Amino acid sequence: MKISILALDGLFDTGLAALIDAFKTANDLSARQQPGVGPRFDVSVVGMRRDVRTGFGLRVPVKPASAMERPDWIVVPAPGAKMPEQLLPALARRDFVDAMALLRESHADGVKVAAACIGTFVLAESGLLNGQEATTTWWLAPLFRQRYPQVRLDSSRMVVPSGRFCTAGAAMGHLDLALWLLNQASPDVAAVVARYLLVDARPSQAAYMIPDHLARADPLVERFERWARGRLAEGFSLDAAAESLATSTRTLQRRIEAVLGKSPLSYFQDLRVERAVHLLQTSRLDIERIAAEVGYVDGATLRTLLRRRLGRGVRELRGKREAGGETV
Repeated sequence: MKISILALDGLFDTGLAALIDAFKTANDLSARQQPGVGPRFDVSVVGMRRDVRTGFGLRVPVKPASAMERPDWIVVPAPGAKMPEQLLPALARRDFVDAMALLRESHADGVKVAAACIGTFVLAESGLLNGQEATTTWWLAPLFRQRYPQVRLDSSRMVVPSGRFCTAGAAMGHLDLALWLLNQASPDVAAVVARYLLVDARPSQAAYMIPDHLARADPLVERFERWARGRLAEGFSLDAAAESLATSTRTLQRRIEAVLGKSPLSYFQDLRVERAVHLLQTSRLDIERIAAEVGYVDGATLRTLLRRRLGRGVRELRGKREAGGETV
Protein backbone atom coordinates (compact mmCIF):
# COMPACT_ATOMS: atom_id res chain seq x y z
CA MET A 1 0.00 0.00 0.00
CA LYS A 2 1.41 3.38 -1.03
CA ILE A 3 0.53 6.21 1.35
CA SER A 4 1.25 9.94 1.03
CA ILE A 5 0.90 11.98 4.22
CA LEU A 6 0.06 15.58 3.35
CA ALA A 7 1.91 17.84 5.80
CA LEU A 8 0.63 21.42 5.95
CA ASP A 9 2.63 24.14 7.67
CA GLY A 10 1.82 24.36 11.38
CA LEU A 11 0.42 20.84 11.59
CA PHE A 12 -0.25 18.99 14.87
CA ASP A 13 3.03 17.36 15.94
CA THR A 14 1.49 14.30 17.58
CA GLY A 15 -0.81 13.61 14.63
CA LEU A 16 2.05 13.41 12.15
CA ALA A 17 4.22 11.37 14.51
CA ALA A 18 1.41 8.93 15.32
CA LEU A 19 0.78 8.18 11.64
CA ILE A 20 4.46 7.74 10.79
CA ASP A 21 5.18 5.60 13.84
CA ALA A 22 2.19 3.33 13.22
CA PHE A 23 3.21 2.60 9.62
CA LYS A 24 6.90 2.20 10.50
CA THR A 25 6.00 -0.20 13.31
CA ALA A 26 3.91 -2.20 10.85
CA ASN A 27 6.84 -2.43 8.43
CA ASP A 28 9.28 -3.40 11.21
CA LEU A 29 7.00 -6.14 12.51
CA SER A 30 6.29 -7.43 9.00
CA ALA A 31 10.04 -7.61 8.30
CA ARG A 32 10.57 -9.74 11.41
CA GLN A 33 7.79 -12.11 10.44
CA GLN A 34 8.86 -12.32 6.77
CA PRO A 35 12.61 -11.56 6.46
CA GLY A 36 13.69 -10.35 3.05
CA VAL A 37 10.23 -9.10 2.09
CA GLY A 38 10.05 -5.37 1.37
CA PRO A 39 7.91 -2.95 3.37
CA ARG A 40 4.19 -3.46 3.03
CA PHE A 41 3.55 0.23 3.49
CA ASP A 42 5.42 2.68 1.26
CA VAL A 43 5.00 5.95 3.18
CA SER A 44 6.12 9.40 2.07
CA VAL A 45 5.47 12.84 3.53
CA VAL A 46 4.58 15.49 0.96
CA GLY A 47 4.07 19.21 1.34
CA MET A 48 2.64 22.15 -0.56
CA ARG A 49 5.64 24.23 0.53
CA ARG A 50 9.33 23.43 0.57
CA ASP A 51 9.68 24.48 4.18
CA VAL A 52 7.06 22.85 6.42
CA ARG A 53 7.17 23.13 10.18
CA THR A 54 5.00 21.61 12.87
CA GLY A 55 2.97 23.67 15.30
CA PHE A 56 5.87 23.33 17.75
CA GLY A 57 8.30 24.64 15.13
CA LEU A 58 10.05 21.40 14.17
CA ARG A 59 11.08 21.19 10.52
CA VAL A 60 9.41 18.42 8.51
CA PRO A 61 11.38 16.96 5.55
CA VAL A 62 8.84 16.79 2.73
CA LYS A 63 8.73 15.85 -0.92
CA PRO A 64 7.04 18.39 -3.21
CA ALA A 65 3.40 17.46 -3.67
CA SER A 66 3.78 18.36 -7.34
CA ALA A 67 6.24 15.46 -7.73
CA MET A 68 4.14 12.95 -5.74
CA GLU A 69 3.82 9.54 -7.32
CA ARG A 70 0.23 8.35 -7.42
CA PRO A 71 -0.50 6.79 -4.00
CA ASP A 72 -3.29 4.49 -2.95
CA TRP A 73 -4.18 6.87 -0.11
CA ILE A 74 -3.51 10.50 0.76
CA VAL A 75 -3.77 11.07 4.51
CA VAL A 76 -4.37 14.55 5.94
CA PRO A 77 -3.24 14.95 9.57
CA ALA A 78 -4.62 17.74 11.72
CA PRO A 79 -3.49 21.34 11.40
CA GLY A 80 -2.31 22.83 14.68
CA ALA A 81 -5.22 25.32 14.70
CA LYS A 82 -7.44 23.89 17.43
CA MET A 83 -10.13 26.59 17.78
CA PRO A 84 -12.41 28.29 15.23
CA GLU A 85 -10.67 31.65 15.47
CA GLN A 86 -7.42 29.96 14.42
CA LEU A 87 -8.84 27.39 12.02
CA LEU A 88 -11.03 29.54 9.78
CA PRO A 89 -8.19 31.88 8.68
CA ALA A 90 -5.94 28.84 8.15
CA LEU A 91 -8.46 27.27 5.76
CA ALA A 92 -8.13 30.38 3.55
CA ARG A 93 -4.33 30.22 3.43
CA ARG A 94 -2.76 29.67 0.01
CA ASP A 95 -1.11 26.37 0.93
CA PHE A 96 -4.42 25.05 2.31
CA VAL A 97 -6.28 26.09 -0.86
CA ASP A 98 -3.60 24.42 -2.99
CA ALA A 99 -3.84 21.29 -0.82
CA MET A 100 -7.59 21.12 -1.42
CA ALA A 101 -7.00 21.35 -5.16
CA LEU A 102 -4.48 18.51 -4.89
CA LEU A 103 -7.04 16.38 -3.03
CA ARG A 104 -9.68 17.00 -5.70
CA GLU A 105 -7.30 16.21 -8.55
CA SER A 106 -5.97 13.08 -6.85
CA HIS A 107 -9.44 11.84 -6.00
CA ALA A 108 -10.51 12.32 -9.62
CA ASP A 109 -7.53 10.13 -10.53
CA GLY A 110 -8.80 7.32 -8.28
CA VAL A 111 -6.78 8.08 -5.14
CA LYS A 112 -8.56 7.50 -1.82
CA VAL A 113 -8.38 10.20 0.86
CA ALA A 114 -8.32 9.96 4.66
CA ALA A 115 -8.20 12.68 7.30
CA ALA A 116 -7.99 12.78 11.07
CA CYS A 117 -9.10 15.24 13.72
CA ILE A 118 -9.06 18.83 12.39
CA GLY A 119 -7.65 17.51 9.11
CA THR A 120 -11.26 16.54 8.36
CA PHE A 121 -11.98 20.26 7.88
CA VAL A 122 -9.41 20.42 5.07
CA LEU A 123 -11.09 17.47 3.35
CA ALA A 124 -14.60 18.86 3.89
CA GLU A 125 -13.56 22.33 2.71
CA SER A 126 -12.45 20.77 -0.58
CA GLY A 127 -16.06 19.72 -1.22
CA LEU A 128 -15.14 16.06 -1.56
CA LEU A 129 -17.11 14.97 1.49
CA ASN A 130 -20.42 16.38 0.25
CA GLY A 131 -22.98 13.59 0.40
CA GLN A 132 -20.61 11.36 2.42
CA GLU A 133 -20.68 10.21 6.03
CA ALA A 134 -17.89 11.58 8.22
CA THR A 135 -16.72 12.25 11.73
CA THR A 136 -14.55 15.04 13.11
CA THR A 137 -12.96 16.17 16.33
CA TRP A 138 -15.80 16.36 18.84
CA TRP A 139 -15.31 19.91 20.13
CA LEU A 140 -15.54 21.41 16.62
CA ALA A 141 -18.56 19.35 15.58
CA PRO A 142 -21.00 22.33 15.80
CA LEU A 143 -18.76 24.41 13.49
CA PHE A 144 -18.32 21.46 11.09
CA ARG A 145 -22.06 20.85 10.98
CA GLN A 146 -22.78 24.53 10.30
CA ARG A 147 -20.04 24.97 7.68
CA TYR A 148 -20.58 21.70 5.80
CA PRO A 149 -24.33 20.95 5.88
CA GLN A 150 -24.05 18.53 2.94
CA VAL A 151 -21.80 16.18 4.92
CA ARG A 152 -23.59 13.55 7.01
CA LEU A 153 -21.72 14.10 10.28
CA ASP A 154 -21.65 11.53 13.08
CA SER A 155 -19.25 13.06 15.58
CA SER A 156 -19.81 10.29 18.14
CA ARG A 157 -17.88 7.75 16.03
CA MET A 158 -14.10 7.49 16.07
CA VAL A 159 -13.56 6.22 12.51
CA VAL A 160 -16.04 6.56 9.62
CA PRO A 161 -15.27 5.01 6.22
CA SER A 162 -17.52 6.26 3.44
CA GLY A 163 -17.00 5.53 -0.24
CA ARG A 164 -13.37 6.31 -1.11
CA PHE A 165 -12.89 8.37 2.06
CA CYS A 166 -12.18 7.70 5.70
CA THR A 167 -12.30 10.22 8.55
CA ALA A 168 -11.27 9.90 12.18
CA GLY A 169 -12.05 11.83 15.37
CA ALA A 170 -10.10 13.88 17.86
CA ALA A 171 -6.31 14.03 18.36
CA MET A 172 -5.37 10.39 18.98
CA GLY A 173 -7.85 9.42 16.28
CA HIS A 174 -4.73 9.62 14.09
CA LEU A 175 -3.73 6.25 15.54
CA ASP A 176 -7.22 4.83 15.01
CA LEU A 177 -7.09 5.99 11.40
CA ALA A 178 -3.64 4.45 10.88
CA LEU A 179 -4.83 1.14 12.32
CA TRP A 180 -7.91 1.22 10.07
CA LEU A 181 -5.66 1.72 7.04
CA LEU A 182 -3.34 -1.08 8.19
CA ASN A 183 -6.36 -3.31 8.58
CA GLN A 184 -7.30 -2.77 4.92
CA ALA A 185 -4.00 -4.41 3.93
CA SER A 186 -3.58 -6.92 6.75
CA PRO A 187 -5.86 -7.38 9.77
CA ASP A 188 -3.15 -9.49 11.42
CA VAL A 189 -0.54 -6.74 11.11
CA ALA A 190 -3.03 -4.14 12.37
CA ALA A 191 -3.80 -6.26 15.43
CA VAL A 192 -0.11 -6.74 16.28
CA VAL A 193 0.66 -3.04 15.83
CA ALA A 194 -2.23 -2.17 18.15
CA ARG A 195 -0.75 -4.46 20.81
CA TYR A 196 2.77 -3.05 20.42
CA LEU A 197 1.50 0.53 20.67
CA LEU A 198 -1.02 -0.28 23.42
CA VAL A 199 -3.96 1.11 21.45
CA ASP A 200 -7.30 0.07 22.93
CA ALA A 201 -10.39 -0.31 20.78
CA ARG A 202 -12.43 2.89 20.99
CA PRO A 203 -15.14 3.01 18.34
CA SER A 204 -16.78 6.06 19.91
CA GLN A 205 -15.73 9.55 21.00
CA ALA A 206 -18.84 9.85 23.15
CA ALA A 207 -17.07 8.97 26.38
CA TYR A 208 -14.68 11.90 25.92
CA MET A 209 -17.09 14.64 24.89
CA ILE A 210 -17.82 17.56 27.22
CA PRO A 211 -21.47 18.46 26.58
CA ASP A 212 -21.33 22.01 27.97
CA HIS A 213 -18.41 22.82 25.65
CA LEU A 214 -20.56 21.89 22.64
CA ALA A 215 -23.46 23.96 24.01
CA ARG A 216 -21.40 27.16 24.05
CA ALA A 217 -21.58 27.29 20.27
CA ASP A 218 -25.04 28.89 20.52
CA PRO A 219 -26.58 31.13 23.27
CA LEU A 220 -29.98 29.38 23.24
CA VAL A 221 -28.39 25.94 23.37
CA GLU A 222 -26.16 27.09 26.23
CA ARG A 223 -29.22 28.30 28.17
CA PHE A 224 -30.96 24.99 27.51
CA GLU A 225 -27.88 23.16 28.82
CA ARG A 226 -28.01 25.12 32.10
CA TRP A 227 -31.76 24.50 32.39
CA ALA A 228 -31.32 20.78 31.78
CA ARG A 229 -28.50 20.31 34.30
CA GLY A 230 -30.78 21.54 37.06
CA ARG A 231 -33.48 19.01 36.17
CA LEU A 232 -31.68 15.75 35.42
CA ALA A 233 -33.53 13.91 38.19
CA GLU A 234 -36.95 15.28 37.22
CA GLY A 235 -37.25 14.02 33.66
CA PHE A 236 -37.46 15.82 30.34
CA SER A 237 -40.23 18.01 28.95
CA LEU A 238 -39.68 19.97 25.74
CA ASP A 239 -42.69 22.17 26.53
CA ALA A 240 -41.32 23.03 29.97
CA ALA A 241 -37.89 23.76 28.54
CA ALA A 242 -39.25 26.06 25.84
CA GLU A 243 -41.47 27.91 28.31
CA SER A 244 -38.59 28.41 30.75
CA LEU A 245 -36.34 29.72 27.97
CA ALA A 246 -39.04 31.99 26.50
CA THR A 247 -38.95 30.37 23.09
CA SER A 248 -41.10 27.99 21.06
CA THR A 249 -40.66 24.22 21.09
CA ARG A 250 -40.07 24.34 17.33
CA THR A 251 -37.30 26.94 17.63
CA LEU A 252 -35.63 25.07 20.48
CA GLN A 253 -35.78 21.76 18.63
CA ARG A 254 -34.44 23.30 15.42
CA ARG A 255 -31.55 25.17 17.09
CA ILE A 256 -30.35 22.18 19.11
CA GLU A 257 -30.48 19.89 16.10
CA ALA A 258 -28.64 22.47 13.95
CA VAL A 259 -25.85 22.99 16.50
CA LEU A 260 -25.52 19.54 18.05
CA GLY A 261 -26.97 17.24 15.40
CA LYS A 262 -29.34 15.62 17.89
CA SER A 263 -32.71 16.19 19.52
CA PRO A 264 -33.15 18.04 22.83
CA LEU A 265 -34.08 14.73 24.48
CA SER A 266 -30.92 13.03 23.18
CA TYR A 267 -28.78 15.91 24.49
CA PHE A 268 -30.61 15.73 27.83
CA GLN A 269 -29.65 12.05 27.98
CA ASP A 270 -26.02 12.98 27.18
CA LEU A 271 -26.02 15.23 30.25
CA ARG A 272 -27.47 12.42 32.36
CA VAL A 273 -24.72 10.07 31.15
CA GLU A 274 -22.03 12.64 31.86
CA ARG A 275 -23.33 13.18 35.40
CA ALA A 276 -23.65 9.44 36.04
CA VAL A 277 -20.06 8.82 34.91
CA HIS A 278 -18.84 11.65 37.13
CA LEU A 279 -20.60 10.13 40.15
CA LEU A 280 -19.31 6.66 39.35
CA GLN A 281 -15.74 7.90 39.24
CA THR A 282 -15.79 10.36 42.13
CA SER A 283 -18.30 9.09 44.70
CA ARG A 284 -19.10 6.01 46.78
CA LEU A 285 -22.74 5.96 45.71
CA ASP A 286 -24.04 2.64 44.45
CA ILE A 287 -25.56 2.31 40.98
CA GLU A 288 -29.16 2.48 42.26
CA ARG A 289 -28.56 5.79 44.02
CA ILE A 290 -26.75 7.22 41.00
CA ALA A 291 -29.62 6.16 38.75
CA ALA A 292 -32.04 8.08 40.99
CA GLU A 293 -29.74 11.12 40.95
CA VAL A 294 -29.92 11.33 37.15
CA GLY A 295 -33.59 10.48 36.75
CA TYR A 296 -33.71 6.73 36.01
CA VAL A 297 -35.99 4.34 37.81
CA ASP A 298 -33.35 1.71 38.52
CA GLY A 299 -29.69 0.80 38.13
CA ALA A 300 -30.36 -1.75 35.39
CA THR A 301 -31.72 0.95 33.08
CA LEU A 302 -28.68 3.12 33.71
CA ARG A 303 -26.30 0.20 33.15
CA THR A 304 -27.91 -0.49 29.77
CA LEU A 305 -27.72 3.18 28.76
CA LEU A 306 -24.04 3.48 29.72
CA ARG A 307 -23.16 0.35 27.79
CA ARG A 308 -25.09 1.51 24.72
CA ARG A 309 -23.79 5.10 24.75
CA LEU A 310 -20.18 4.56 25.85
CA GLY A 311 -19.44 0.93 25.05
CA ARG A 312 -18.32 0.44 28.66
CA GLY A 313 -19.98 -0.95 31.74
CA VAL A 314 -20.08 0.21 35.34
CA ARG A 315 -17.02 -1.81 36.38
CA GLU A 316 -14.90 -0.31 33.60
CA LEU A 317 -16.08 3.20 34.43
CA ARG A 318 -15.39 2.74 38.13
CA GLY A 319 -11.84 1.72 37.24
CA LYS A 320 -9.45 1.71 40.17
CA ARG A 321 -12.15 2.63 42.69
CA GLU A 322 -13.88 -0.71 42.10
CA ALA A 323 -10.56 -2.55 42.39
CA GLY A 324 -10.33 -1.16 45.88
CA GLY A 325 -13.63 -2.74 46.87
CA GLU A 326 -16.19 -0.04 46.08
CA THR A 327 -19.84 -1.00 45.93
CA VAL A 328 -21.29 -1.10 42.43
